Amino acid sequence: MAKVTAMDVYKLLPQTNCGDCGEASCMAFATKLSEKKADLILCTELDDKSFKKLDNLLVPAVKEILIGKDDKAKIIGGDEVLYRYEESYYNQTLFAIDLPDDLEESEFNERIKTIENIEFERTGELLKLDAIALRNKSEDPSKFAEAAKKLKSSKYPVFLVTLDPIAMQKALEVIGGDRSLMYAATKDNLFEMAELAKEYDCPLTVFSPGDIEKMKDLVFTLRSNGIDDIVLDPGTLTGEAIGDTLDNFVMSRRLAIEDKDEDFRFPLLGVPALVRLNNEDDEVKNGTMEATIASTLMNKYADVLILKGTDIWELIPILTLRQSLYTDPRKPQAVDPGIYEFGDVNENSPVLLTTNFALTYYTVEGDLKSGNASTYLLVLDTIGKAVDVAIAGGQFDGKAVADLVKKCGIEDKVKTRKMIIPGLAAPLSGEIEDETGWDVMVGPRDSSAVPDFIDEKF
Repeated sequence: MAKVTAMDVYKLLPQTNCGDCGEASCMAFATKLSEKKADLILCTELDDKSFKKLDNLLVPAVKEILIGKDDKAKIIGGDEVLYRYEESYYNQTLFAIDLPDDLEESEFNERIKTIENIEFERTGELLKLDAIALRNKSEDPSKFAEAAKKLKSSKYPVFLVTLDPIAMQKALEVIGGDRSLMYAATKDNLFEMAELAKEYDCPLTVFSPGDIEKMKDLVFTLRSNGIDDIVLDPGTLTGEAIGDTLDNFVMSRRLAIEDKDEDFRFPLLGVPALVRLNNEDDEVKNGTMEATIASTLMNKYADVLILKGTDIWELIPILTLRQSLYTDPRKPQAVDPGIYEFGDVNENSPVLLTTNFALTYYTVEGDLKSGNASTYLLVLDTIGKAVDVAIAGGQFDGKAVADLVKKCGIEDKVKTRKMIIPGLAAPLSGEIEDETGWDVMVGPRDSSAVPDFIDEKF
């Protein structure tokens, strides 16, 4: 399926350039619409027929589904392309952690606390989990409902995981108004689950392990009955069968994006937790395999993943991979250039230099903070490129550094005229000295050694 262009949109706009949308022209508005940076409702001159045409044109190949409400709301889906280099992916894969309803109360509460407290910062972004998947392991509808009630105060939305319509209804009576994700409808309980989804206005997962043709039939039946908030689970087969799982995920997404098959235009859900649920003997092996499957499915279009492990060593690689996947590959990740202060700086403090590539900056920041260094850090605008790349591309040179020194006001803050440049920038030391008039010291290649370098030299 070809990507919708600004010209495709422009052809259906009134082309009056009225400016009511806040843009200078209809073409400018069309560009914003095609890039998902504006809302069609801002166009006040569209008639109903044109609005519907444009709305259908702009709707993503994979429908966006809302899970949770208010401050717990999460959106999944919305993808337009198969390959990330074509366009950025928009709504991050949600990570939900399995929570059995048969745990002792203290263990149940402790697991909730653990799930909610898992977070860490990377390149200026706080990475954390997204949802709790309450599983009816007890097979007791009343116990399931009691557990659901305890989760009403959780800071995360809840997935209700049971194939029993009676248990699902009991839980929905308690928590249904929060748009919990229902998991799951199968060929055996489809109509009962469908009625509950309609009654409580909750998104419904269709579970058809290893059989996407049957999944299509189930989805068609749901759509025919007015249910359109659907999530697809084609099954997560582990071990040697993981290849079949990938085939089903890829085929489902291709049918949605390339063929616009209405029965596949929904978010995909995987359950890497099955590795642990099926075999709990070797925690390290299972945790490693769970993280591997989660990463693999995330790379192959999973919009939701249900996990079981909560060890940080397992979650860090998954969370950091997600962060990388959901940045725009066409735009370097950068921080604002200028002066940054660390520790107790004064007029005699050292001055460091680095680039505004986000990963470089936050690595340097972390090393300076952990080493309790007191220093000024000059951040050069290299349009988000790392030191070596910026040098090769011409963004990091003596003139650029001299312009930064002049504009940022560092010379008003320090008496010294000594600058520590990155080890990778050593070939530019003479050029920087000539352009800035400062003495240049070549620092370590690895920023973790900078605090000790400062202690030794200053």
